[in-house]
Amino acid sequence: MSSFKDLRIVDNFYQTSLFFPMPTVLISTLTEDGKTTVGPYSLVAPYYVAGKEYYALVLNARNSSNTAQNILRSKKCAINFVPDDRKFFKNVVALGWPGDTPDEKMARSIFTFEPGLMAEAHPDEKFPEVIKEAFQVCECTWMDHLDNAQDDKPGELNGYKPPYHDFNGITSEFGSTFILRIDKILMKEKYYNAIINGVRAKDFPRVPVDYGYRDSKNFWYTRFSRAIPELLPIRATTVESVQYAAKRVDDKVKFTNEACAMLVNVPRIFLPTVLKACVAWAKENGVELVTEEHMKIINDKRAKEKKR
Repeated sequence: MSSFKDLRIVDNFYQTSLFFPMPTVLISTLTEDGKTTVGPYSLVAPYYVAGKEYYALVLNARNSSNTAQNILRSKKCAINFVPDDRKFFKNVVALGWPGDTPDEKMARSIFTFEPGLMAEAHPDEKFPEVIKEAFQVCECTWMDHLDNAQDDKPGELNGYKPPYHDFNGITSEFGSTFILRIDKILMKEKYYNAIINGVRAKDFPRVPVDYGYRDSKNFWYTRFSRAIPELLPIRATTVESVQYAAKRVDDKVKFTNEACAMLVNVPRIFLPTVLKACVAWAKENGVELVTEEHMKIINDKRAKEKKR
């Protein structure tokens, strides 16, 4: 006999049928008259993480919300990750009441706004401002061509009529999903330095995590305590097996044994992908024999930022 009970799945299952840990973010968008407004969200997750020409997040939203309507119109948004501060979270919850106008929301906001890096890079365009108190921000563009969602328009506040899209744009009468290309990642200096120079337990930002579940009275979240490291399992292969795989990746680019030794901890299922990436770097840099020094450069994804 199962030790579990069968809980019926109902609308908004992440709130009503699960204890589902999620991030707490404020999404800033542009109103019709070009002002910045914000709305709280948790249904944000990585979408394209590798192997594409760009990286992306996915956002699920009520399609009549200010956020969804503004994204449908301007295609732009900024996802602001707020730190764990009780007064901040209290304000985030207050900003989430459905039906409030952008002016009403902003009048209640305790956050400070400033231009993001996209505005600096594209001074002739209008972008939502970002929240100064955030520890990191993703400035994004909605990829409306995916799933042929480019013709979805704002304006339907009482529910959209079919046909609906499968994964991008208007996906149901009251729902929408947005595939958001990440244009810029903005990081406060303390956490930028941690990522560039090596993260320690004390370097992690204090992040609130909400549990999705809400009842008729409360919205629940957990306070941040401390990041705890756990060592990765090591299942090393041999230099010979890496060299064997390397010789079959490309007929011109070769690897020294020392270079292969730096890949013995790569899980076997990922090894061909890693080797192909190394070969691509070698060809871009005119290298036909990849050495240990080359591998150090390849492995250092932040090399250019460190030089800067």
